[in-house]
Amino acid sequence: MSRIIFHIDVNSAYLSWTAVEQLKHGAQVDIRTIPAIIGGDQKSRHGIVLAKSIPAKKYGIRTGEPVANALRKCPGIRMEPPDHALYSAYSRELMDFLRTYTPDIEQVSVDECYLDFTGIAHRFHSCIQAALEIKDRIRETFGFTVNVGISSNKLLAKMASDFEKPDRVHTLFPEEIRVKMWPLPVGELYMAGGSSVETLAKLGIRTIGDLAQADPDILELHLKSHGRTLWNFANGIDDSPVVTWKTEAKGVGNSTTLPADVTEREEAAKVLLKLAESVGRRLRKAEQKAGMVSVEIRYATFENSSHQKQLFTETASDSRIYQAALELFDELWDGRPIRLLGIRTSKLVSADEPWQMSIFDLPQAQPEKKEMESGERDAARAAKQEKLSRALDEIRKKYGADAVTRGSFLERKEEEEPDGPQ
Repeated sequence: MSRIIFHIDVNSAYLSWTAVEQLKHGAQVDIRTIPAIIGGDQKSRHGIVLAKSIPAKKYGIRTGEPVANALRKCPGIRMEPPDHALYSAYSRELMDFLRTYTPDIEQVSVDECYLDFTGIAHRFHSCIQAALEIKDRIRETFGFTVNVGISSNKLLAKMASDFEKPDRVHTLFPEEIRVKMWPLPVGELYMAGGSSVETLAKLGIRTIGDLAQADPDILELHLKSHGRTLWNFANGIDDSPVVTWKTEAKGVGNSTTLPADVTEREEAAKVLLKLAESVGRRLRKAEQKAGMVSVEIRYATFENSSHQKQLFTETASDSRIYQAALELFDELWDGRPIRLLGIRTSKLVSADEPWQMSIFDLPQAQPEKKEMESGERDAARAAKQEKLSRALDEIRKKYGADAVTRGSFLERKEEEEPDGPQ
């Protein structure tokens, strides 16, 4: 069967996620129902509009315009500051939910992704029925809405998701292009920026249909290679794959924004251990090993710092990833309060690659027999660690994620139970 691709886009993500969080904490007004924006500072009137409600849109307020303009258009508009840690958390929850349907997901921003429906099409009566189910479950589970665009390629799926909002499912298959896409202004075509639109207007091209029927050689003359790209897009031509973390093979990582700033190495080490387990599990699931580990620290001041190291041998072992990450952390951390920690692995190879002992696994460049035996023990230890990690994966898969917990994640009994009156 031909490909079926979904493009899933959260409706006014920053504003929606802020609204959901406010309602969870007892807010009486849903800011999605009143003129409201996310972004900037109301007192200083600085910044830009990052998201807007539908009522705000009726005042002519546009995403990306200065906050001062929005206040002039609607003096009583409700303003909320952005909370990027919150948005990252909601984004992760959404992507985790979507992966319960299929791992074939390419996240392209904090609030949108492509989902390759082809491999799970047999489980549903139709792609529209599946999209409606996903859309409705997201609304019922999380409290915010999405648009789902459906087509045979990524470009047309994205164009479809931008049709009427919010909380809608739209199709845009190749046979629907002439009716649904060609009448639209050329500025609504994906990748058609302001300068390109101006150039096209000088050529008498004002709709996507005009562009689709133009001479691509003339377009290339005025817009170079981008002209050919726009012509392809106007004709619905796009063969780019949905690139998941499994097939991308560039890296596997995870990060977490901490509920409270961490100031102690012991607490940071626990977070890194949890992240190492997550990254190791994902590597093993993808049948990959990593040859590079990097650690990221975001301080409470929102300043980022990162460092990476090459491993002597590729691994998918939680323990070896954690050990490397902790060494990097100790080199990086300057003692300031930590807001976010992350671990990423790269230089991936297939898990069935043989474990190759490096000269660096040995104490000297010219090892003696005893040192060779030490290297062999290191190889055996590494293989044993990976085998143990895979065994723990199976236990958690069968009995739940909390079936096995490391002792370091448990509070010491004497800390939980005081000895008695002092």
